[in-house]
Amino acid sequence: MILTSLDPLYWLFIIPGLILAGIASAKTKGTFNKYGKVASRSRLSGAQAARRMLDRNGLHEVEVRRVRGFLSDHYNPANRTLNLSPDVYDSPSLSAIGVACHEAGHALQHAHGYVPLQLRSALVPVTQFSSWGSYVFIFLGIFMNSMGLIKFGVGLFSVGLLFALVTLPVEWDATVRAKRQMVSDGIVLPNEAQDAGKVLDAAFLTYVAAAVTALLTLLYYLMRLGLLGGRDE
Repeated sequence: MILTSLDPLYWLFIIPGLILAGIASAKTKGTFNKYGKVASRSRLSGAQAARRMLDRNGLHEVEVRRVRGFLSDHYNPANRTLNLSPDVYDSPSLSAIGVACHEAGHALQHAHGYVPLQLRSALVPVTQFSSWGSYVFIFLGIFMNSMGLIKFGVGLFSVGLLFALVTLPVEWDATVRAKRQMVSDGIVLPNEAQDAGKVLDAAFLTYVAAAVTALLTLLYYLMRLGLLGGRDE
């Protein structure tokens, strides 16, 4: 049984996902850079925009922090902090405001008990193990000629797919909240919100690409195991 990158069938399944991921990444960076040069009329920085959105929704206890990295922005539900990269924290651009308000959208999800976010948070520790554990068990099973270990590894890999699928509604909902709130809270004008939203729409494609790649990889494993499309010889 072949379950390695040397298998031509593996690349037949994986290449579409890699192409989609590359397109999504390039589009996200290109869109962010484009609207990163356009300042909002309000001149609010990303940090100020996030702070206003949080305060208008009564989330005064959520701290807005500056962190290192490019587009390393994230909301941490464990300590209720909204972490923004320098390009977002300090900039008054539409890109920065869009990203900052998106992360604030996650804080709103947390405060409102948004179920998909709760599920994703619960999956994080399991996914962290399964992301590397799946390959360990798969290749250990190949080495030991143990179908049981291989199937267990594939089962672990499916957890990663579940995480990627759950992430889609979480990210989309945060974007919808951001687009709505950045206008209602007076952060940007309606026409500016459209351009700021383009950054978020492009970023969402990266999550779609991750889910597609995970799905195609799982389908490959299932086919090679004979669990899909007949037994593998």
